Amino acid sequence: MIGLAVVCGATLAVVAARLLLVRTLDGTFVFGWPSATLGQFRIDAVLAAAATGAALGVSGAIMQTLLRNPLASPFVLGVTSGAGAGVAIASLAAAWAGLAAPLGAALGVPALVGALVALGLVLLLARRNGVIDPVTLILSGVIVGAIASALSTVAESLLPPDRRGLLAGWLFGRIPDVPDPGALVACAVAACGLTALAASWGSRLDAAALSDDEARSVGVPLAPMRTAMFLGCGVATAASVALCGPIGFVGLLAPHCARALVGPRNRPLVVGAAVAGAGLLIGADALRQWIDIGGGRLPLGAVTAVFGGGAFLVLLRRTSGAWPR
Repeated sequence: MIGLAVVCGATLAVVAARLLLVRTLDGTFVFGWPSATLGQFRIDAVLAAAATGAALGVSGAIMQTLLRNPLASPFVLGVTSGAGAGVAIASLAAAWAGLAAPLGAALGVPALVGALVALGLVLLLARRNGVIDPVTLILSGVIVGAIASALSTVAESLLPPDRRGLLAGWLFGRIPDVPDPGALVACAVAACGLTALAASWGSRLDAAALSDDEARSVGVPLAPMRTAMFLGCGVATAASVALCGPIGFVGLLAPHCARALVGPRNRPLVVGAAVAGAGLLIGADALRQWIDIGGGRLPLGAVTAVFGGGAFLVLLRRTSGAWPR
């Protein structure tokens, strides 16, 4: 419980910094509540980042357990690439029809449709004798993701030049200052529901981290549990992509941050990973707001990639060959 309290405390500190820390014109930082309008924008951004980070964090913890791989993340399901393909195809269709480019909340529908189509294909291809095979799942996710990425590239190349920048900006990921209420609620419900379900199945997930034979020997219904968990991870990740676009590395790092503080047992781990994911994404959004590079703010995806990529290499070095197989 102490470790979980530390994770919650750190996340609350990051939230306070995002809401109250203001960068002045001379480059110094002061604490203070901004104007009513700006304050509402910050609250909405924190809520969107918290919902997205929690969805990615808990999904990463579940997938690392079920795939028995410390380097697994939600995006091995091909959901991100599928969402990108959905948005790219919708943008191209709008251009050909002479309609305005889909922006803001309008991106949520094609992103969600593309993500769920990719998820459905991956789960269908991963079934062997009616059971989802973890290795086949990863391979299917890589293949479906590669095909979806190719479709996105083709659609982007066919877009008029003035619309390509809009699509590229979405693909970098962003925390909306005015999130679509439906997308925000859907992502928050998916994150909370998946966390509650995984926490209630904590002992089953502990057993699933062992070999299949050992898990079955203690009465764990491995096949239906995997199907439910992978489907839940896919839906939560799809909802996060529909809300904030594709954001990498949060689902990889949050479970490791939580595991270092709360331990490996899955009941506290999934809760800690959800809270840590929210804190990491809120912190990344705050960091990009504070860094002034002269030509605008850094893209959120660039911030998570730079810091997450370095952490990924450290994890790869430390965990290579050390995960149970």
